[in-house]
Amino acid sequence: MRQDDGVTEHDAVFTAHPDPVPDPSVMREHYREEGLAEADLAATPVQQFARWFRQAATEGRLYEPNAMVVSTADAEGRPSSRTVLLKQFDERGFVFYTNYGSRKARDLAQNPYVSLLFPWYPMARQVIVSGVARRTGREETAAYFRSRPHGSQLGAWASTQSSVIAARSELDAAYAELEARYPEGEQVPVPPHWGGFRVAPQSVEFWQGRDNRLHDRLRYVARPDGSWRVERLSP
Repeated sequence: MRQDDGVTEHDAVFTAHPDPVPDPSVMREHYREEGLAEADLAATPVQQFARWFRQAATEGRLYEPNAMVVSTADAEGRPSSRTVLLKQFDERGFVFYTNYGSRKARDLAQNPYVSLLFPWYPMARQVIVSGVARRTGREETAAYFRSRPHGSQLGAWASTQSSVIAARSELDAAYAELEARYPEGEQVPVPPHWGGFRVAPQSVEFWQGRDNRLHDRLRYVARPDGSWRVERLSP
C-alpha cells in the first residue's frame, strides 16, 4: 500500500522503529596475538583439550565452559544442532547425556557421525571434535544419573524430549506428579529411555584467533594404529 507521501506502508513501519537493527557487516573484534604452535601441543587431543578446558574454566572464567554445540544429521543427511553440556571426557571420548527419544538420539541411531563445537568466544578459541557416537553402558549411565540434583532426575522422567506438547502446563503437571511420587530424599529410578553417548574422536581441531583473521588452526587426525598426526589448516 502506498501512502500520500510516496512511502510504502512497509517502509514507514520499518523506518519508524525506535531501535534500528545493528549491521552485522561492521561488527569486528581484533583477536589476541598469542598463537598456537605445533611444538606447544600435547601428545594427544584429549590432553590438549584438558589443557584448554582448564584455562577456559579458570583463567577465562567462562560461563559454562562445558557447553558445546552438538551437530547431527539424519539418514537423509538433514542436519540439526543444539547446545548440550559435556559431562565427562577421557582418552575414550567425550560424553553427554540425553533422552534416547530426542531428535539428536534418533539421528545418531541412524547416523552415528557427530560434530562437537566448543565456542570459547572470550578467549578467541574454538575446539571442534568430529567422531562417532555410541551409547554408554547402563552402569555408567546410572552412576551419573544418581549424581544429578533431585529435580533434574525428575525432569528426565517428566520430559518426552523433542515431542510436541499441547502446553507448558502439561509438562508442569507431569513434573508435579513425579515430585509427589518421589519426594526429596527418595531414590528416583534411572529412566530406561535416558542415557549417555560417548563420542570417540576421529579428528580434533584447535582454533586460536589471530590478528588480521590469520588464525592458527591445528588439527589432530587419528591414524589406524591409534596414534595421531597433526596438520595445520589455512585460516
